[in-house]
Amino acid sequence: MNVKSDAADVLIIGAGASGAVAAKHLAEAGFRVVVLEQGDWVDQNDFPGNKPEYEILAAKDWHPNPNIRDRPEDYPITTSGSVEQIGMFNGVGGSTILYAACWCRAKPSDFRVRSLDGVADDWPLSYEELEPFYVAVERELGVSGHPNNPAYPSGYVPPLAAHPINPVGRKMAQGMNKLGWHWWPGYYSVPSKAYGHLEQCVRAGICMFGCPHGAKASVDIALLPDAMKHGTRVVTGARVSSISVTDDGLASGATYIDRDGKEHFQAASVVIVAANAVGTARLLLMSASNRFPDGLANSTGLIGKRFMTHPFGTSVGIYEDDLEDYPGPAGEAIESMEFYETDAARGFVRGSKWHIIPAAARPLAMINRWTLGEASGDDNFWGPHFTTRMKQSIGHMIEWMVMPEDLPEETNLVTLDPDRTDSDGLPGVIVHYETSENTRRLVDFNLERSLEAHDAAGATKAWVTSRNNPSWHNLGTAMMGNDATRSVVNRFGRAHDVANLYVIDGSVFPTASGVNPTATICALAKRTAAYIADNAREQETAA
Repeated sequence: MNVKSDAADVLIIGAGASGAVAAKHLAEAGFRVVVLEQGDWVDQNDFPGNKPEYEILAAKDWHPNPNIRDRPEDYPITTSGSVEQIGMFNGVGGSTILYAACWCRAKPSDFRVRSLDGVADDWPLSYEELEPFYVAVERELGVSGHPNNPAYPSGYVPPLAAHPINPVGRKMAQGMNKLGWHWWPGYYSVPSKAYGHLEQCVRAGICMFGCPHGAKASVDIALLPDAMKHGTRVVTGARVSSISVTDDGLASGATYIDRDGKEHFQAASVVIVAANAVGTARLLLMSASNRFPDGLANSTGLIGKRFMTHPFGTSVGIYEDDLEDYPGPAGEAIESMEFYETDAARGFVRGSKWHIIPAAARPLAMINRWTLGEASGDDNFWGPHFTTRMKQSIGHMIEWMVMPEDLPEETNLVTLDPDRTDSDGLPGVIVHYETSENTRRLVDFNLERSLEAHDAAGATKAWVTSRNNPSWHNLGTAMMGNDATRSVVNRFGRAHDVANLYVIDGSVFPTASGVNPTATICALAKRTAAYIADNAREQETAA
C-alpha cells in the first residue's frame, strides 16, 4: 500500500454538493483539504442536453440510476420492496450534475415533526439556527427566486432575481388563483444573470441532463474551483474502501483504490463523509473493525436504517393552448405549499410541496405519460392514434409533481450486499424500502387535489401518471440527534462514537421534509464546516 506522506488537516470523502461546500469553506479558512472522489471530472461538451438524441443518451450513459448507467465508478444497488430504483451520480459534482436545480428550503415545521404531529423525531436544530447558512450557500451558488414567499418566515430573499415564469407556469397559476390556493415562482440554483463561475441561464430546459452551457450550479463549476484555488486537492478515481481508526478510537484517514487497482492510504486529522445516504451507509458499514464490529460509528445499530426517498406522484393535463413548456430552468415553473402542513381531518400527517415540471417538450417522456399513467382505457395511444396523441400533447401538457413528506421507518434500510460487488471487489448495497400507509394516503390526497387544479386551469383532460415513485433523494441513514443512544451524529454532524469523524450529506436528516433536499444538505454542510473551523483548537484528532 502507498501511504501518502502529505497528511491532510481534513479529508472529505465525496465531491458532491455537501463535500464541495465543506471543501470551499475549510480551504478558505486555511485548512489543508483533500477530497477523494470515486468518479471523474465531467466535460460539459459530453452532456446530452444539446444533442438531438438527448433523451436516448440520457436513458443510458447519463441515467441517474447507477445500475442502468453502469460506469466503472458505480457500484451495484439491489432493490427490494416497493422501491424500483435508486438515483445518484458518482463523479465530481455528485448528483448536482443531473439534478433539476430546484432550490427549496425546508420549512420551520419540518424541524419539529415530533412536537407538532407526534411522529418521527424533532431535529436537534431549528429553522432559525439554519437560516444564516441557507443565506450563505444561496449567495455562493447564485440562487434565483422571487422574495418573501408567504409560505416561509419573512426575510427569505434570494440573491438573484427570479427567472420569468414560462407559459405553463402562468397557465397553472391562473387555475390556482381561481381556487384561492398558494403558488409561488420557482426557486433555482441557476443564475438569472452571469454570477461567479456560472453563465447566465439560456432557458434551454435540459437541466436534468447536465447543463452544457455552464449555467446550472453544479458544484464542480460553482464551488470546487474556489476550493482548489485555496489549496484543496481533489483526487479522482479514488474508491474508498474503509476509514481507519487508531487504538484510541479516532479516525486517522482512509484507504482507497485507484483506477489501476493500487491501494493508497490518505492520513488526516479529521475525516468527513459526504457520499450520499446510500454511499455513506455503505462506507461506514464497510469500515467495520475489532473496535466497531457492526460498522464504524455504529454502536446504536442505526447506520443504514431510516432510509427515506420522497416517493412522489405526478398528474398531467391536456390544454388547448400552445403552452411552450420548454423554456427553462426545468425544475419548477411554479411551486405550491397549499397542502404542506398537517390537517388531521385528511387521515394522515404532514403534507406535500407541489411543483410544475416539464413534460411535453420531451417526446419519450410524453409516451410514458400516456402509456404508464391512468388515462381512461379508451385512450389508445399506439397505431393510428399515435400521431394524434403526440400532436395533442407536445406543447399542450402541464405536469404537477407531488413531493411528499416521507417519514422514517427503521425497516427501510441500506445494507451491504453479500453477493454483488463493484469492479474492485467491494460489496454493493441492498436497499429495502416500502412506502408507508401514511405516505400513500398523503400522495393520493394531493394527486386528487392536483386534478382539481388542472380542471380549474382549463384542462380538457387530466389524469394521474404515477404514484409513489422514488425521487432519487437519498436521506436518513445516519441520523443526527442529541441522544447518543438514538442517533449516529450530533447536531453538528460529528459522530457520537468517533470524535473526529463527521457526516454532512442527506444521511443525517432525522425526517425528510416535503421539499427537494439540496438546499438543506448544503446549509448543513456549511454549518458543520464552520463549526470545525471555529473549534479547530478543541477538536480531537488522530496523532
